Amino acid sequence: MKIEGKITTGLGKAAYFLSQEFYANEFEKNLGFVPFPGTLNIVVSGDYLDEINEVKNSCQNLIKPDEGFGAVKYIEAILNDEIKGAIVFPAKTTHDENYLEFIAQDKLRDTLNLKDDDVVSLEF
Repeated sequence: MKIEGKITTGLGKAAYFLSQEFYANEFEKNLGFVPFPGTLNIVVSGDYLDEINEVKNSCQNLIKPDEGFGAVKYIEAILNDEIKGAIVFPAKTTHDENYLEFIAQDKLRDTLNLKDDDVVSLEF
């Protein structure tokens, strides 16, 4: 599945969670990289919601949390046909359904010179 969306500024909470050792270790073990402590936030059209929810609900990739933290589902994805990473679906989130969080090894806003409202593609 390949979709497009627009970059948006997040709430800044992902940096804290992704810097937790148990999340970083699990992502490294399962995806082959330690994610940059932050997510690239992408808003997609509501037209994709049924497919995204189907992927999220059937996803078997799960990081079980340490005490006080939430579980995270994830699915491997490729950003702009070049950056390997994953879309994360935190169990505890305040984002709308059409708001996706992409993780990768690098700070993608800097690496790809991205800014709010830039259009990107995700394939998963």
